[in-house]
Amino acid sequence: MHPADHIRGTKSDKLKGRKVVLGVTGSIAAVECVKLCRELIRHGAEVHVVMSKDAQTIVHPYALEFASGRPVTTEIDGRVQHVSFCGDVPDKADLLLIAPATANTISKVACGIDDTPVTTFATTALGTGIPVIIVPAMHGTMIKHKAVMDNIERLKALGVHVIEPRMEEAKAKMPDTDHIVSCAILVVGKNDLQGRRVLVIAGATEEPIDDIRVVTNRSSGETGVEMARAAYERGASVDLWMGRCDVDIPSFLKTTRYSTFNELATLVKGLDHDVVLFPAAVSDYSPVKTDGKMPSDRDSVTIVLKRNPKLIDGIKAKVVVGFKAQAKMDDDALISEA
Repeated sequence: MHPADHIRGTKSDKLKGRKVVLGVTGSIAAVECVKLCRELIRHGAEVHVVMSKDAQTIVHPYALEFASGRPVTTEIDGRVQHVSFCGDVPDKADLLLIAPATANTISKVACGIDDTPVTTFATTALGTGIPVIIVPAMHGTMIKHKAVMDNIERLKALGVHVIEPRMEEAKAKMPDTDHIVSCAILVVGKNDLQGRRVLVIAGATEEPIDDIRVVTNRSSGETGVEMARAAYERGASVDLWMGRCDVDIPSFLKTTRYSTFNELATLVKGLDHDVVLFPAAVSDYSPVKTDGKMPSDRDSVTIVLKRNPKLIDGIKAKVVVGFKAQAKMDDDALISEA
């Protein structure tokens, strides 16, 4: 058993049974492809790698052979790999993911030119109808070139899924691996939530005691992030409203931040979604705020708490799912309470 098989499906089975061809081209971002390949496998995918000649000057094929657990295609030979993987054959790939995609590769694929192993795979996949994802990575001045921008739009018109790069340090960088994998899951998934507007309200409110101190609830925000990710991967249009949290929020999730109960209450008034998932830890009580800062030399302090209305009671949507945290209750008691 190859070491790659030991990690297959260790994070999820969302890509189980899916054959993904990873096309690697000559951008310095190719150094991220070992990590990307392994992450696809952790979600259950069977990954095969095809590399352009320029990509091989940045990452050795052996590295990606190790990462995928399978031989790497570095040139098209008598095995006609582009046909066996992306042609109209019974065991064809479910997805061609080109990451990173240089300006050169983008323009060639858009114009139907196939003079590298990766572009030949792309021409074949598009002709067969296999989904294609392209992840641009290049200097910022290159992606601003009108011809490159036009070719990206041409790819979109051809049905290619283009993941927008992160613009940092005057460069168009590949998005986080997490983002690319979630997009792959979305493209090859069942899309049973397509056309649905899903709102996830997560995190904790922070209610001010004075201008410095707050009272809050324990909430990491992780449940809400994972719910929003799952809805995105199933094709929904997702909004995430997040209060205080301890987890990183994926960059591909449209996120609105709130802090206090009143801020969240204002957001709820404009809510217009089909499904609302509400795992947020919202304060049941808010302090009567003291202006400025309370002195810190007092032996004791009395804080008056006033009850807040239940926001979930006023939410109108086709589906509303609420959550309630409890303490020191066994499973039977929790089921009874629910």
